[in-house]
Amino acid sequence: MIMEDFGLMRVVDVEYLHDYVMKLEFSNGDVRLVNFEPFLHGKFFDELRDKKKFIQFALTSWTLEWYNGVDFAPEFLYEHSVPADNGLPDHVDYAAEDRAPYNEG
Repeated sequence: MIMEDFGLMRVVDVEYLHDYVMKLEFSNGDVRLVNFEPFLHGKFFDELRDKKKFIQFALTSWTLEWYNGVDFAPEFLYEHSVPADNGLPDHVDYAAEDRAPYNEG
């Protein structure tokens, strides 16, 4: 069975734009912008603050994964993004204490 059979969101395309911003296309057809900078803290994320390392990512069958094994759930990326046609706002409240934003490993 394919993932859509279960109603799971996937990242189906990615484009690195600049700094820590990427344009993501999701399995529901939406294209959104994500600024990853607020999430790059902690044991595995600190090294991704180096932009040369940040751009070392790959698109897996469901999301982005970095060279060190870090990934973000597609639902988290969707919730913490803005529609691509709106551009990035000056400020976005990225606080999400009730959700784990990533997998380390």
